[in-house]
Amino acid sequence: MKKIILFLLLFCNLLAIAQQTPYEKSGKKETTTYDAAILYYQNLAKTYPQSKLLTYGSTDFGKPLHLLVLSKDRVFNPAEIRKQHKQIFLINNGIHPGEPEGIDASMMLARDLLKQNKLPEDVVICIIPLYNIDGSFNRNGTSRANQNGPVAYGFRGNSKNLDLNRDFIKTDSKNSAAFQLIFNTWQPEIFVDTHTSNGADYQYVMTLIPTQKDKLNSILSGYLTKTLVPDLYQEMAAKGYPMIPYVNSIGQTPETGITGFIESPRYSTGYTTLHNTIGFMPETHMLKSFDLRVDATYKLLQSYLDIIQRDAKIIGENKRKADEFVAAQKEFPLEWVLNKNEVDSIPFKGFEAGKKPSEVSGFDRLYYDRTKPFTKTIKEWNKFEPSVTITKPIAYIIPKAWDKAIALLKLNNVKVEQLKTDAKIKVESYYIGDFKTGTRPYEGHYLHSGVKVNPVEQTLQYYAGDYVVYTNQVSNRYIIETLEPQATDSYFNWNFFDSILDMKEHYSAYVFEDTAAQLLKNNPDLKAKLEEKKAADTTFAKNGSAQLEFVYRNSDYYEKTNNRYPVSRLLQNVKLDLK
Repeated sequence: MKKIILFLLLFCNLLAIAQQTPYEKSGKKETTTYDAAILYYQNLAKTYPQSKLLTYGSTDFGKPLHLLVLSKDRVFNPAEIRKQHKQIFLINNGIHPGEPEGIDASMMLARDLLKQNKLPEDVVICIIPLYNIDGSFNRNGTSRANQNGPVAYGFRGNSKNLDLNRDFIKTDSKNSAAFQLIFNTWQPEIFVDTHTSNGADYQYVMTLIPTQKDKLNSILSGYLTKTLVPDLYQEMAAKGYPMIPYVNSIGQTPETGITGFIESPRYSTGYTTLHNTIGFMPETHMLKSFDLRVDATYKLLQSYLDIIQRDAKIIGENKRKADEFVAAQKEFPLEWVLNKNEVDSIPFKGFEAGKKPSEVSGFDRLYYDRTKPFTKTIKEWNKFEPSVTITKPIAYIIPKAWDKAIALLKLNNVKVEQLKTDAKIKVESYYIGDFKTGTRPYEGHYLHSGVKVNPVEQTLQYYAGDYVVYTNQVSNRYIIETLEPQATDSYFNWNFFDSILDMKEHYSAYVFEDTAAQLLKNNPDLKAKLEEKKAADTTFAKNGSAQLEFVYRNSDYYEKTNNRYPVSRLLQNVKLDLK
């Protein structure tokens, strides 16, 4: 009998050791590799039937994106889970593999929940083990120059040197497409994307960026600001990790005040906002030891689970109401600005900052004195207001040639329909009047901004197979913030439609001179417009080429598609012949 007991004890000890993560085995100094993480999750899924490891799509590195699903009642079908009114909590790790706390914390959390039979009743947990697989293989110990451990870690850029936390709209990476497939298949109510900060020194291990409250649907925002965020702060303080909003200083040090972070849809939590999902970007402090950062992340993920389980019915009902509201919503903001007149005060635990001579240059340099901690009241600006707002059309019409835009709409659960027959349809078209373009590439694009449009009502020819996207959907925010060119992260701003900005035909001046002269003789109104322009603009009056161009652009010879945005707006609810 004693031998059996000893054998069982030995077996249990061996099992416990086998279930240790690489992080734990290293004495909490190393983060796991991609291969070790996937093997670990595969073994968990084999051992515990309440877990399942799925794969989706591919990545630029040629490997699929994995998703571990933890379900207490062993239901792994997202449609069935929604029918059961359970909530889905999605955790994304390693979008920046040099910020790996979430990778290791999630492995331990999954094991502990399964091993201790503590999976929540009303919450299904989905974990992306390591999103930027590509960058995780580019392992080093120097690229995060200011960070205190681990020994080695991955690189921020992926195989294409893309920052994947700027790729949720343009989708230049296969990683992004695979993530969007996961997100829109599972449709989580709460999303967390784990990170590590850069910047000032202060006492906190964990800082937090929630979805920007003013951008989030008001139903969700009320719960976020009045319940979810305060309770997270309270739970984390009780666990020994008091938090502060992400330290986005307006000056050189936090004492000057901080501002909220406005995440446009290129970012993970900006993207999830378009789908009425409450998102969070926790940022552990880079200068704190790696073991503290992992522990704080572990405890924060636990705190989310506790609150989501407690409020599961409320969270689900809020999401349902928000979706209904957005489907019927008429006015949509496209850009946001910080209201500098509204300011709050918050307590802040920092370190005294000072200046001393640099040993490199001899000039004064900033430093923080950790022997002089303080608690001060600082200012926080966190009120954002719409700067551009539009009224939605009945629908958007998109010629079938623009296949990347169509594919991304479909990937994001947007219902698209197609014309059955050729048709002439009265629409509102935008002509691109003005825009700015970056002088250097940003994430592989020369990004546009400051777009001005000139709306024109006209009847255009469309063809069988062209797409119609009605704006009566829960995905309205995604539709409008990608298809309206003025929106910060619109498809237009990410260069999807740049070819419409080029003229394809022009004229030989010496030939068109005679044509233009005849046009002015036959068209007194055009002649009057030309004379009016000359009288108002002395420079124009002295420039013969400019006057010839004016006649050309105001004639039927000028190509009507130049600068015409190809996505038109249907303003009247006319019956269309659809497939």
